[in-house]
Amino acid sequence: MQIQPNAFRNALRAGQIQIGLWMGLADANAAEALASCGFDWLLLDGEHAPNTVRTVLDQLRAVAPYPVHAVVRPVQGDVALIKQYLDIGAQTLLVPMIDTPEQAALMVRAMHYAPEGIRGMGAALARASRWNQVDDYLNRANDEMCLLVQAETTLAMDNLAQIAAVEGVDGVFFGPADLSASMGYRGQPGHPEVQKAILGGIKTVRAVGKAAGVLMANRQMAQLYLEAGAQFVAVGVDTTLLVQAATELARSYTGTRSPVPDTRRTDSPY
Repeated sequence: MQIQPNAFRNALRAGQIQIGLWMGLADANAAEALASCGFDWLLLDGEHAPNTVRTVLDQLRAVAPYPVHAVVRPVQGDVALIKQYLDIGAQTLLVPMIDTPEQAALMVRAMHYAPEGIRGMGAALARASRWNQVDDYLNRANDEMCLLVQAETTLAMDNLAQIAAVEGVDGVFFGPADLSASMGYRGQPGHPEVQKAILGGIKTVRAVGKAAGVLMANRQMAQLYLEAGAQFVAVGVDTTLLVQAATELARSYTGTRSPVPDTRRTDSPY
């Protein structure tokens, strides 16, 4: 059995744009349904969504038959947790709250087996190696890993060029919500100053030869970031799409909720 090539990382290296969807429902059925919709990548969120290693595993299995790449976001940049996500088959991780190049370098080491890194050896127990059925997994796994780090504070933006330049970091992702709060514009991810910072950040990341990404559901702003050079852009969130569609459907029936007329015969004893 051959190792699965990391098509998402290869597309980024080839300069291709990858459009994604954020998933927070933490449900394998929802993940499989969305895997068939035509996105290049799906983000399985373990930071703010109620995901565990087990629920992420279920979703990885659900999307595996489809031509879409699963990106996993752990709750934090924890070496032991990263080991677990890699062992269940994740090849691309998006690690939140990376503020310094030293933090980024630690994440690179966590993603790789020794001597290049510190990923724990346990392939016989790992879905990633198909329980040691993937040919030469231990020697080939490092070459298929993809590390994306999130810059979402003013400190990260100050250190952005150094973070992006860390060998083994494949891309830097900007989180407009947290960045806006860090900049003093909490709840205003579309604030002009936040946009300016992200646009400048995209330029900085691309200048060192790495991919830049962002989450932006507003179509105009998403297009703005794409035109500025962002390569991997999440353009929606599953929970938001569901709530908005359901709310619009419910509101479309406003005014039709008057009591149903009683059509029973008045002389009926019942």
